[in-house]
Amino acid sequence: MGARLSDVAKRAAVSVKTVSNVVNGSARVAPATRARVQKAIDELGYRPNLSARHLRQGRTGIIALAVPDLTVPYFSELATLVIAEAKKRAVTVLIEDTGGDRATERAIARGHSSSLIDGVILSPLALRRRDLTDDVGRVPLVLLGERDYARAGDHVLIDNVAAAREATTHLLDLGRERIAVIGADAQETGRQRLRGYREALAARGVPVRDELVPSTGPFTRATGAAVMRDLLALPAPPDAVFCFNDLLALGAQRTVLAAGLRVPGDVAIAGFDDIEDGRYATPSLTTIAPDKTQIARLAVSLLLDRIDTAETDRQPVLIEAGHELVIRESTTGGPDCTRDRS
Repeated sequence: MGARLSDVAKRAAVSVKTVSNVVNGSARVAPATRARVQKAIDELGYRPNLSARHLRQGRTGIIALAVPDLTVPYFSELATLVIAEAKKRAVTVLIEDTGGDRATERAIARGHSSSLIDGVILSPLALRRRDLTDDVGRVPLVLLGERDYARAGDHVLIDNVAAAREATTHLLDLGRERIAVIGADAQETGRQRLRGYREALAARGVPVRDELVPSTGPFTRATGAAVMRDLLALPAPPDAVFCFNDLLALGAQRTVLAAGLRVPGDVAIAGFDDIEDGRYATPSLTTIAPDKTQIARLAVSLLLDRIDTAETDRQPVLIEAGHELVIRESTTGGPDCTRDRS
């Protein structure tokens, strides 16, 4: 049998209440006493019974993170960070892959499986504003992503328009004149990033050429490669491409290099998301890096605060996380980046 609170109290020569205060992070313990109790905890290998604690509080100690596709590196990296943040608060994370299915996202937002979890962090893909007008609030909810949900729940997002504007401006600053985009589609994320691209071109007096804004399917490597082949076949192909995620960019880069062209010599390429694969690609990928650590921290903090206070009538809050443009070899060059690979 493991050590109990009473065992720790006896070893540290304090009351059980004092040990409980230390375990629960109470400030009402003198530093010297806290150190003595912590030493006893470490020596005895005491571990608090979190299940019992959560049950006493009427909670499960479990939250859910629902994302559209865990095979997409951005979401798997974000999930890892959310788990790490929750672990700091002694909370377990249940991961759900929604497949971007609207009905599944709607059920999660409305508190499905609420008896198993204390709250939900949801990154929707197909969910619409009207899906959140009824029955929302049965379970605390934090939304991630760019779609406007009219404050149906606490919401963490980045400024996609500004981020896309920065990436496009970077390509313009390099003297590129025929800048294509890969990722223009009907989803809100694509629309916002396209808006930033258009704003950057307009600010420099550069016209938007329809042939450089092709429609795009799923945000995958295969899509990026296929769309890039079409762009290279144009009578006047692009000299730069801004892709709306890094997977598209990696696919596009593969096509350019396979055609015997140089990156960035002939075509500069920028992506979005700053996934690990892009950092180790050859050439390494210039990208917009959302602050995923901050997004995870904000999402977990907002959700647990909502759970702890149980303020169902508190107005939802919207918080903008940071981002930065990370410039690498795919736009500015580096070892082997300008070598003809034909």
